[in-house]
Amino acid sequence: MLEQPPKSPEADGIEEGKRLIRLGGDRGLSLAERVSERLQRLTWRTPLHTMRLRGRHPLKLIAVADDPFLGDPARGNALLDGMVTFRGESREIAGLDYARADWSKPFGEYLHSFAWLRDLSTVTTRARAAPVAEAMMRPWLAAHAEKVSETAWRADLWGRRILFWTAHAPLILSSTDLVYRSAVLHALARGARHLDRAADRVQVGPPRIAAWCGVLVAGLMIPGGDPRRSFGEAGLQRALELSVFDDGGIVTRSPAAQLDAVMLLAMLCEGYAARRLDPPGFVEVALARMVTALLGVCHGDKGLSSWQGAGPVPGAVLEQIVEATGIRTRPLKQARDWGYQRLSAQKTVLIMDAAPPPVARLVEGGCASTLAFELSDGPDRIVVNCGGARMAATAALAEGLRTTAAHSTLVVGDSNSTAIHADGTLGRGVGEVELSRHESENSSRIEASHDGYARRYGLIHRRLVALSSDGRDVRGEDSLLPSDKRRRKQAPPFAIRFHLSPHVEISPTADGMAAILRTPASALWQFRCRGGALAIEDSIWIDGNGRAIPSQQLVVSGEAAPGGTSVSWVFHRAR
Repeated sequence: MLEQPPKSPEADGIEEGKRLIRLGGDRGLSLAERVSERLQRLTWRTPLHTMRLRGRHPLKLIAVADDPFLGDPARGNALLDGMVTFRGESREIAGLDYARADWSKPFGEYLHSFAWLRDLSTVTTRARAAPVAEAMMRPWLAAHAEKVSETAWRADLWGRRILFWTAHAPLILSSTDLVYRSAVLHALARGARHLDRAADRVQVGPPRIAAWCGVLVAGLMIPGGDPRRSFGEAGLQRALELSVFDDGGIVTRSPAAQLDAVMLLAMLCEGYAARRLDPPGFVEVALARMVTALLGVCHGDKGLSSWQGAGPVPGAVLEQIVEATGIRTRPLKQARDWGYQRLSAQKTVLIMDAAPPPVARLVEGGCASTLAFELSDGPDRIVVNCGGARMAATAALAEGLRTTAAHSTLVVGDSNSTAIHADGTLGRGVGEVELSRHESENSSRIEASHDGYARRYGLIHRRLVALSSDGRDVRGEDSLLPSDKRRRKQAPPFAIRFHLSPHVEISPTADGMAAILRTPASALWQFRCRGGALAIEDSIWIDGNGRAIPSQQLVVSGEAAPGGTSVSWVFHRAR
């Protein structure tokens, strides 16, 4: 729920003030909802659901859509060598046992979605790739084509599978074995019938978008699919209304999820193009808004910043994806509902999380990152978040990467601004964010506050950040203010953390109150603070491959006085 003051006539659609409230944000699915979901999945195994999956299966596909995106060459070459690799995990193709999964959840989703078809087709020809694809397809069919079970028959995975099967049909349907070809097409038809009933029951966001895209592509590519296409368009429109904010941001607030949804819609549009049909107008409108919002959280290197568990997708990869969508647009400066604010001047870009965290029922693995920011100078990142919680190698590391301390913001009492639960959800904490933004000829300024520490410590965290018009000065102030008039004797410790890119060299000054930062491009930035003690500590940064890279962080620490505390700081580009 958002409460907004009247809009002011600002350039670029900038609103001066706003209040964002997280209603019911700490409540996950209720017991009744969990039971209903469980019962619904149990019905998949009943004779009634088996009867619903029966029907004619196609002899061929009407058309083959293009996959407009490039895959991962390293993973593709590994497939040619007989290995499936994903985020540091690997299995031999010859030893894959789909009936007895011995792999992690992300690895299993990569397998079951058939996203590996994109990686395989990226590195070789159809003649060389088809035997590899068939070798992986046959055991999957034997284990799951006729048996409805988790995880293989999850609706969002069936949606992705239909997208990849139809886009890469030459790789999986090149065999002269007619029985095998018939089994593939029969499984495709059964999966589409399953989606007809299950697509609306998966989580909103990319999972539901994926499921309905699968329904639509099945309607486009399987003969006699016109009724399904009409049904699917209505379902996808509902899914987008629930999954995407008015500003184009995904409700999970994750840039990785945003990128995923953009790619799903782009693949859907290719399905329409293969049939020489125009996609529905609401799809084109949503895709344009989503690309604009996505660019708003990109740095000067054109790569994604790290928020809500996402890692830093490289600029070259993101450029290819955006180009493939056909959308030409500028970055969104202010995502009013998605919650990310963008300041840019010359080569300097600052991206700030100025909204409550995602609500528990919409996302698992969310991060307590309110009022954190990232800063870059041209192609070089300077201030970052540790990021990559969804890509971490271990559960313990993932939990640590979700904490407030893993983000470039203020931490009180070494605690999180929003509670992090063991089941992956976020609990109580930040319920309201006050936001004010002002643009002038000399600078752009954001002032925001959150109540994440009000309940425990009686303190409101207010952060002011201003970027000069020449891009050479980033000035900030972090304040801890009493949330009410009650007197408190406690003076909890606080720490303001500025995690630095591992490519930045740090040299402390003699007075201990400043540091010189050198970027790979040899630019010099000076950091100075007042109101706390400055220290340089170790940190880590999760790169685009999920690897933990050692780095350092600037930490300004002190104690929050009962009457309030303020710390000012500045990043100045000296050269």
